[in-house]
Amino acid sequence: MFFASDNSGPVPQAILDTLAEANQGYTLGYGADAMMDEVRQRLRDLFEAPDAAVYLVATGTAANSLALASLVKPFDAIFCAPVAHIEEDECNAPEFYTGGAKLTLTKGADRMTKADLEAAILTQGNRGVHGPRRAAVSITQVTEMGNVYSLEDLRVLCETAHAYDLPVHLDGARFANAIAALDCSPAEMTWKLGVDVAVFGGTKNGLMGVEAVIFFDSDQAQEFEHRRKRGGHLFSKHRYLSAQMAGYLRDDLWLDLARRANAKAARLHRGIAQNPDVRIVNDVTANMIFFTAPRALHDHLQSNGAVYYTSGEEPARGRLVCDWSIADEEIDRFIDLLKAA
Repeated sequence: MFFASDNSGPVPQAILDTLAEANQGYTLGYGADAMMDEVRQRLRDLFEAPDAAVYLVATGTAANSLALASLVKPFDAIFCAPVAHIEEDECNAPEFYTGGAKLTLTKGADRMTKADLEAAILTQGNRGVHGPRRAAVSITQVTEMGNVYSLEDLRVLCETAHAYDLPVHLDGARFANAIAALDCSPAEMTWKLGVDVAVFGGTKNGLMGVEAVIFFDSDQAQEFEHRRKRGGHLFSKHRYLSAQMAGYLRDDLWLDLARRANAKAARLHRGIAQNPDVRIVNDVTANMIFFTAPRALHDHLQSNGAVYYTSGEEPARGRLVCDWSIADEEIDRFIDLLKAA
């Protein structure tokens, strides 16, 4: 019953097969391999963006930080939600890679509103050389609280950012889960709404370790290649990144895996929502469930083999994350433990 993270599951056999395919003979390094050509074309087709600049890195932190560093200067401000991954979980990597750009947090919860974003924007850029310039907006989809922005929500945020001439970065570590939840196309969730650069995540959705960074305006990508190299994230044996992403994109495996993960979470949600001691605290449309319950109930579940994170004391909050591979039997066992408690 492993619900700690969608980083923790196995890699699908199709990805291992593609890695084995790539592991034949010799090829040029640093992204000059044939599979990278395939990846670039497939992503351009998938996003309906024939001129997009496409790059691969091994981690989400590198993807977010290098993308933002390509958009801002050290004396700039990046606006994001208070629980954005770039704020809470990246050890100041965005500040490091941008040379010191300031993360400026909106008020409210994990899903920014137009009012919250505009209020944050207006706190910066009005003190001349004594304060940071307004520079970029970063949106997390799916959010770190397991919620999904609607397409209309995203459109409004992008319009607000662009009204102040700010480019929009989309942190898509769980990009595929959001697409599956919204039943839309990647283009409809990104550049058609005004997103300038998107991270198309793979690691949380079954890959060994690779994320794609997609600039819809190639002019904004001019610095990315240099920053990736200087930051130590350009792989010499790049074909093994390319192979993972190629396998992910073939036959829409990326979407199939996300649909499976979302369906697993929906099954789990239906089961635990029946318990009167459990209160679900997020909109469960993707693959994450946040809930509160008495500490004794968490202790009972965890002592009987359930692996997930909790915080706080009474009632304590738990986070359950389903990956594509979690067995229905494990989900049902968790639900039965909850009923028995």
